Amino acid sequence: MSAARTGSAPVDGVSELRVRADDRRLDELVRAGVEDLDALRRADGPDVYYTAGSPWYLTLFGRDSLWAARLALPMGTAVAAGTLRALARRQGTRHDPDTDEEPGKILHEVRPPDASYHLPPVYYGTVDATALWVSTLADAWRWGLPPSEVEPLLSNVERALDWLAGHDGFIAYRASAKGLTNHGWKDSGDGVQHADGRIAEGPLALSEVQAYAYRAALDGAALLDVFGRGGGDRWRAWAADLAERFRKAFWCPGGYPAIALDGSGAQVDSVASNMGHLLGTGLLNAEESRAVAGHVAALASPFGVRTVAPGSGGYNPLSYHLGSVWPHDTAIALVGLARDGHRAEAAALVRALVAAGERFGFRLPELYGGDDAPTPYPAACRPQAWSAAAGPALLTALLGLDVDVPAGRVTISPLWPSPVGGYRIRGLRIGSGALDVSVTADGAATVHSAPAGLTVQKVQ
Repeated sequence: MSAARTGSAPVDGVSELRVRADDRRLDELVRAGVEDLDALRRADGPDVYYTAGSPWYLTLFGRDSLWAARLALPMGTAVAAGTLRALARRQGTRHDPDTDEEPGKILHEVRPPDASYHLPPVYYGTVDATALWVSTLADAWRWGLPPSEVEPLLSNVERALDWLAGHDGFIAYRASAKGLTNHGWKDSGDGVQHADGRIAEGPLALSEVQAYAYRAALDGAALLDVFGRGGGDRWRAWAADLAERFRKAFWCPGGYPAIALDGSGAQVDSVASNMGHLLGTGLLNAEESRAVAGHVAALASPFGVRTVAPGSGGYNPLSYHLGSVWPHDTAIALVGLARDGHRAEAAALVRALVAAGERFGFRLPELYGGDDAPTPYPAACRPQAWSAAAGPALLTALLGLDVDVPAGRVTISPLWPSPVGGYRIRGLRIGSGALDVSVTADGAATVHSAPAGLTVQKVQ
């Protein structure tokens, strides 16, 4: 299989998504995010995807490209579809310890063979991209990806789910012999620590990976049943079992989920932003979701969610993963908070991202120190796709948007009081049409136009 055409020209086509709010900073943040995403589009044959970021990561990734496409679904499904197909073509087929390839696994990244980089040209050292691939396909389908584009990928869904279920116990990883030490999104060598600052010893089972897997099993079950492949009950039962085992193993005495279980099964007890990724997945019950929402709020600085709490032994606001703020991490937590109904906490993160955007000229970098003032991280990519995708994701959270094109409905439940005052959103792509909606500061919504064939339900 050929490598992605790193450095090829951007694909033609610019999103029409735009917003006008009382707080004009939101307008600028969304505009810059849309422009940066369009600039980071590349082609892999006929398929488009978002490269992870400039200047270091102008290539196809698993986790990064999937999250960027998923957060940016308000711009349409085309990039999600291209990303899914490009990754499906490279889905693992064999066991290769040099590249961490395994049957059914989705890759970490693609690099040209002659690149000056220490990883293999096609490298599979990621524990989360496989589950994220399944849920991105399901989300794109709900946002209107045609069945004719979904159905050819169902065998990839089945192989991905089999990879998840092939783990003994929780989904875990070991450090690569020739690659990365950590295979989650915090992939730096010291990125997963105990509260006292000790580096966690593997193999590690990350909390957010279990949530991704839970969601992927339910999403995969829905896809397989709707398209007549069967097997949905198996995956729903598997997800229920995973949730019960997670509840018993991961919850720390302080009332929050550990960032991971280490190689001995002990809880890695840092209060870390990873728990924000559990929100909105369905893994948590209502009481657990409230507890996580409270801890995420405590992790928040005025400019986003800190990667670990200031009381952690390894805390450093200018580190890569031990106290810095990552916009995509904040955006994922924000969307989850809104989905689970934690309005006040979600509104606070909207304000934080808008404030951070203003400090960076509305082009959010990969990460920054976010304690007293946003401090640039020297080697951060800017633009970076999943940071840019925080702009469209803000609109999903503000609207409380729930899209289900196959069911013929769109539900909006706006945050109120609105953290940005009144606003109007145009060009929000759903299926083959666009949504034009305005919301007042107290959350009253008016739909000006909507895609044909869809019923827009407003929930206050």
